[in-house]
Amino acid sequence: MGRIEFGMLTEYLNKMKGTTKSPPAVGLSEIIWSWVGAFLGISAVAAISYNLLDRTGLTLIIGSFGASAVLIYGAVKSPLAQPRNLLGGHFCSAIIGVASFQLLHPYMWLASAVAVATAIAFMHATRTLHPPGGATALIAVIGGQSVHKLGYLYAIIPAAAGASVMLAIALLVNNIPRNRRYPEFWF
Repeated sequence: MGRIEFGMLTEYLNKMKGTTKSPPAVGLSEIIWSWVGAFLGISAVAAISYNLLDRTGLTLIIGSFGASAVLIYGAVKSPLAQPRNLLGGHFCSAIIGVASFQLLHPYMWLASAVAVATAIAFMHATRTLHPPGGATALIAVIGGQSVHKLGYLYAIIPAAAGASVMLAIALLVNNIPRNRRYPEFWF
């Protein structure tokens, strides 16, 4: 291997060292308010889902909401946690996931990859990047018969409606402590 190739490889590997130090630990108050928000947000969505919607064949809770809870209750200042990102990321990714499944379901590996990759690209293009949206797109593909029966309704309930309930809780809880503020921006 020549000097130029070795230098390029070294430069490439050095990128993996990182450029900054780990952020400082958060205080006990931040931990408690994150816990309270996540508990109330997920319990509200789950209670509505299991107590009101369970008999209808609909659901209000999907796995990607767990990751959304980390962002909107635990990382309230993150651009990825803001309302536009939360709502737009879930809604658009759900539509993309359903379309991917409907077009490519004979090739589930391809439908899965297209759903997530396209959701990421679309969220970037629309400034709605919300990492749990990738999971929402994937759930539309791999979620099984109960999710597939919903078709595009999946984008409204559970994706948009569940995210809206969690947003309402985030607005209420995240603004109780004097040192927290949510959202940083809407649009």
